[in-house]
Parts: sequence; structure tokens; C-alpha cells
Amino acid sequence: MNNKPTIVAVEDENSILNILEMVCKSSGYQVYTAKSGSEALMMISSYCPDLILLDLGLPDMDGFKIIQSVRSWSSIPIIVVSARNHEKDKVSALDLGADDYLTKPFGTAELLARVRTALRHASGDGNKTKAYEGIFRVGDLTIDYDKRQVFKNGQNVHLTQNEYKIVALLSKHSGKVLTYDFLMKQIWGPNMGSDNRILRVNMANIRRKIETQPADPAYIFTEIGVGYRMAEEKG
Repeated sequence: MNNKPTIVAVEDENSILNILEMVCKSSGYQVYTAKSGSEALMMISSYCPDLILLDLGLPDMDGFKIIQSVRSWSSIPIIVVSARNHEKDKVSALDLGADDYLTKPFGTAELLARVRTALRHASGDGNKTKAYEGIFRVGDLTIDYDKRQVFKNGQNVHLTQNEYKIVALLSKHSGKVLTYDFLMKQIWGPNMGSDNRILRVNMANIRRKIETQPADPAYIFTEIGVGYRMAEEKG
């Protein structure tokens, strides 16, 4: 499993998009790219990334609409990267919920510093698994939030990114029932609807990987018709 922090870069100019992608990938981030607002919204809701780099001047919609849309359901960090340098644009973007505003042209070192800062500041957001820190242990299961890895009896459990996000989110609310709807919105975004089939498929895969007896789980329990609950951390 590759648990690199994920970034969605939204930019309609190929040269700038290539720079964003190259710089972020070279620094260890996984990058998805979008050249339009509609593509960006679909990608953001599908991947639920750890951070968004957003240009405002897109061919099909203004970037302000994307900020509004994302903020209606998520606190994913958003860094605006725009040629617009008027104060009113910066104020509008920040008031709508952007976390930072970087004016083009930009230096790559400054861009990466802004990315690191945004991810670090997001550590206070309990709804984002990517910023969790430290270790969670229950029984023979260990979650290392810094490495974004799960271990069973000391052996690395190879989860997909979404499987890891589900486990991490449940562990951060251990002992509490998280509803299907809450989990779906946190992991996949607001456009998944009420069909929780994809969540159930992921949970079946998770249990097969972390539970000794998947039919009689010791770590993640099903609350029939409601959601899932992680066993409480001991100690």
C-alpha cells in the first residue's frame, strides 16, 4: 500500500499543471489532476484528497464555486494558486473557506512550504484521517498514523487508501458508532448517494485483512442498520 498524502491539482494551463504535478510528486505526494471545474468536483468527491491546489480561472466555472461546493461537505485544505492578485479576490477566496492563497508566478519552494503548512494545520480536523498523529493500539492491531500504516501482530497489513481511511476514521472515534452516511461522506464525498454497497465491500475486505475470524470480528463491529464501531483502545 502506498499511503502518500493525496493532492488534487486543478489548473487549465498545461504548463502550470505539469509543474504542480512534477513538484508535488517529487516531494512524495500522490497527485491527481483536473483541467476543469466539473472534472475537479468529480475527482475531489471520488478521491477525497488530503489537499486541493485550485486555480480560480477555469474554463467552465469560477474556482469560487468549487470552494463553496467543497466547503458544504468537507474541510479538506484548499490552497488557491491564481494569477489574480487583487485583494478582493484573495479576501473572497479566504472568506469562502480557502486555507491559503498563492499568487502566480510562484516559487516551488514556497508552494511546497504552503502545502506542508496546510497539511500540518489540518491536524486539528478530526474528520480527516491524513492528519492524525501517533499510534493507536487495540489487541494485536496497531495503527501508525504518521506512517499511514496498519499492523497486525507486527506485520504490515496491505490496505488500499480508502480502506486505511475507513480504519483510521473509525479508530479516532473508537467506542462510538459511526453511521453509514457519515462514513460515506467522509471517505467518498457528498455525491455517493445513500447506497452503502461500496462501504460494505470495503469493510468486508478490511475484515478479511485484519480480523482473525472475519465473521466474528474483534476490532470493527457492525451495528445493524446503523453503522460501524471500532473497539476501544486499551491503556
